[in-house]
Amino acid sequence: MEPLKLAIDEGGVATITIARPPANALSRRVLEQLDQILTQVEKDDHVRVILLHGEGRFFAAGADIKEFLQVKDGSEFAELAKQGQRLFDRMEAFSKPIIAAIHGAALGGGLELAMACHIRLATEDTKLGLPELQLGLIPGFAGSQRLPRLVGRAKALEMMLTSEPITGSEAKTLGLINSLHSEQTLIDDAKALAKKIAAKSRITTAMVLELVQYACDDKFVEGSEREAELFGKAFDSADGKEGIQAFLEKRKPNFNDQ
Repeated sequence: MEPLKLAIDEGGVATITIARPPANALSRRVLEQLDQILTQVEKDDHVRVILLHGEGRFFAAGADIKEFLQVKDGSEFAELAKQGQRLFDRMEAFSKPIIAAIHGAALGGGLELAMACHIRLATEDTKLGLPELQLGLIPGFAGSQRLPRLVGRAKALEMMLTSEPITGSEAKTLGLINSLHSEQTLIDDAKALAKKIAAKSRITTAMVLELVQYACDDKFVEGSEREAELFGKAFDSADGKEGIQAFLEKRKPNFNDQ
């Protein structure tokens, strides 16, 4: 059976479920299939938001360590890292919002996967960390780059150098997690958030995702210039005119992504 499941609802929310019990470890096949699914949902105009979560006890407890034993040498190991980095870079730059609903554990590659998503929800007792040094390794899917951007240099170094995970509660305080939820309501809450975002114009949603990436890449001037350009395009769009008219008429807008 394939390790990932895909379900698309009527509201345009595509739910991707990692189903590799017991740990939902990120194998090469998981990365390959996730890349294929992203291509599918990117081309599907009905899909407006992607929700990613894990089946069973964990979101994703790390990379598939057993596959490491099949790697011949360091150069092949580096290629595996590049495969994950390309995929997670694609996710970060994706034109449709990706929400991660995290429970149980997001460790190593699992946390790197979650950090590549645009929004992260979690339970209070979720364990999040990059424990690779405990194995005599280092993060390989750009975790050493994304974690400092999200929690700051000092805390990122502490987490990596000690290999000790933090809880969802601490992650929320640090800004690594957007919001906390009970395990019973996590998926429903994530879907409700996805539907709220899906109700917006897909044109302007994609614009915001693009612009925030400039900020994350520390390109303020370029980002500001692009913002002004897209601001004009949003105003000229049919959705922009519909949104303004709906506001004046005190009704909900009916966006058609045009």
